[in-house]
Parts: sequence; C-alpha cells; structure tokens
Amino acid sequence: MLRLIVLVLSLASIPLTAEADVVGAVNEARLHDCLANPGTTARLRENPRLNDAARRLSHGETLQDASKKAGYRSVTSASVQITNVPYDRDIERIVAQRFCAQITNRDLREIGTYRRGPDVWVLVAAPFVPPTPMDRQAVIRRVLDLTNQARSHARRCGADAFPAAPPLVLAPPALERAAVEHSRDMANHSYMDHTGRDGTTPADRVTRAGYRWKAVGENLASGIMTPEDAVNGWVGSPHHCENLMSSRFTEMTVAYAVNPSSSGGIYWTQMFGTPP
Repeated sequence: MLRLIVLVLSLASIPLTAEADVVGAVNEARLHDCLANPGTTARLRENPRLNDAARRLSHGETLQDASKKAGYRSVTSASVQITNVPYDRDIERIVAQRFCAQITNRDLREIGTYRRGPDVWVLVAAPFVPPTPMDRQAVIRRVLDLTNQARSHARRCGADAFPAAPPLVLAPPALERAAVEHSRDMANHSYMDHTGRDGTTPADRVTRAGYRWKAVGENLASGIMTPEDAVNGWVGSPHHCENLMSSRFTEMTVAYAVNPSSSGGIYWTQMFGTPP
C-alpha cells in the first residue's frame, strides 16, 4: 500500500538566514515549529539509501523508481523539492510554513536529502518493517485477542447488523498450515486472492492441510505491518467484518509471509473454522 506525495516549491524572493544541516532543519520544523500538528516527538533518522533516492529524484526519476533503485522500501513516503535556497537554515522555516502536514505524520521514521547548488531534495518515509518469523506466536495471539475484542460488541458490517459473538479459540495446527501455505503463495507470486494459483478455494486448502470442518472462512490483507492495522482493516471492510463477527465460527488462526520484492510486501491470511 504505497502512498507517494511529491511537492515542489520555488523560492525566488525569500530572505536567507544562517547555515544549518538539512536533516537538522527538517527535524527542528517537525518537532518544534509545526504547532498545528502537536505530538510528534520522534526525530527522523538519516538513511543512506534515502539519500541515494533523493539524489535520483534530482535527476528526474519518479519517487517510486528512485526508491526502488536505491533499494529502499517504504509503507508511506513523501518528497519535497525546494529551489533557490542557498542556506539550509531557511529550510526549517520553509518546511514549517508549507509542509507540516507531510513531515509530522507520526508513521514517518527516516529521511534522506540531496543538495545540488541552491536546490534541495528531501525524502521522508515510514520504513517497511514487517513482523519477523520470531514474532509468529505473539502475532497470532494478538490477532486472536483483537478479533475477540471486536466480536464482543454488536456492530454493523456494511448494511447488515451483527450481535456480539462468543470468543474464538486458537485453531489447531492444521488450520494454521493452510493459512501459512496461502500467505506464502501470495507473497512468492505477488497476488492477493481467495482463489489460489492452483485453483483451490479456502475450503480446498484447509481440507488438504488435514483440518476437519463444518464451516470455514478466510480474510486476506497485504501491505499491513501490525496486527492492529490488520484487524482494523478487516473490521472496516463489510465482507471481512462478516467473517470476523460470524457466530458460525469457533476457531481462528492467522499467518503472514514477507517478500519485499512483491507488490504488497507482506501478505496476511486469517482463517476461521468450526470442527464437526
């Protein structure tokens, strides 16, 4: 889910002040000058790959191409080009006046810059930091807890109203194997669909994994880094919400697979089941 913002500002007549570094100037604006967006406390970290991407921007490459060629993957990124600004200290004031909405996004963590003469390119990003395989058990438990929190309250899923539903329990390993298989297939082949590349349905895959069932359901997501964002996305989508709130299901598990070279980067499969 890559969001790209490109902003260009020409400054032909703004008076100039003292020298400072570009990264420091942007951080000063982010932390102290952008009073309309309070609460941002983390300084942006300089990243050499983002510096390379900013250099590539200066040669006319698109933000997406520049980031890709520099070997940097982000969840969210924004670039700013400021022309005719010989002194870096002016960048703090310019950014605070014009770009607070972009630089105070709390998801942003890293920055890259490039200067050529009086022109400056700034690239800020929320890095792609998915959960690792070591996080698997904690992620499964967190998704289960968040799903049960959602089920504990009546809600509307699109046009349909659902009462509160009983909590789910963690499914046996066979259901997780089906979720892992589909997440890996999507990540390895850069697609997201309930129908597998071999034509299988969710019911086919759980049966093949050895799970005995009388009801199954599946939710998918991609490009999402945290259990919180995954569950929030499913709750906000009518079809996924229906699965999540359905009293037909008694068990749940989830799996994710990461492939930075794929279109989504990370792919999630949440599986619901009810044994016979």
